[in-house]
Amino acid sequence: MNSIQTVGLASDHAGFELKQCVKEYVEKNGFTYNDFGTYTTDRCDYPDYAHPLAEAVASGKVDWGIALCGSGNGINMTLNKHRGIRAAICWNKELSLLSREHNDANILVLPARFIDRDTAKDIVDAFLNTPFSGGRHQQRVDKIPVK
Repeated sequence: MNSIQTVGLASDHAGFELKQCVKEYVEKNGFTYNDFGTYTTDRCDYPDYAHPLAEAVASGKVDWGIALCGSGNGINMTLNKHRGIRAAICWNKELSLLSREHNDANILVLPARFIDRDTAKDIVDAFLNTPFSGGRHQQRVDKIPVK
């Protein structure tokens, strides 16, 4: 993994504990991180943390994003409202690889209540180490934004 890249992290209360594991994992593998919250397991609303993460990824303040909530759905929906964001819910390594290779995903979303720590690490590793393949996939990615 590249030591000069920064990963933005965000979660709600349901994703907080797994986010702590992911934070440790990305740091151990040479990344820096910016944690956009939440910082406790107290009940909170995922959009409060998803919007700042999406803005940071879209502006280039961070290179990648990783977001977590219970199912992954709510935070993913919120992230994908932002222009330039291609957030992908991944619950296994293969989906993570394809989200990068085919869709040039720039935010990984993890369903915290449905995966364990080792699976999360495998998914994160695949996401951060898989390049976009471009070519015919670039044409499709170019068609994603609503004009």
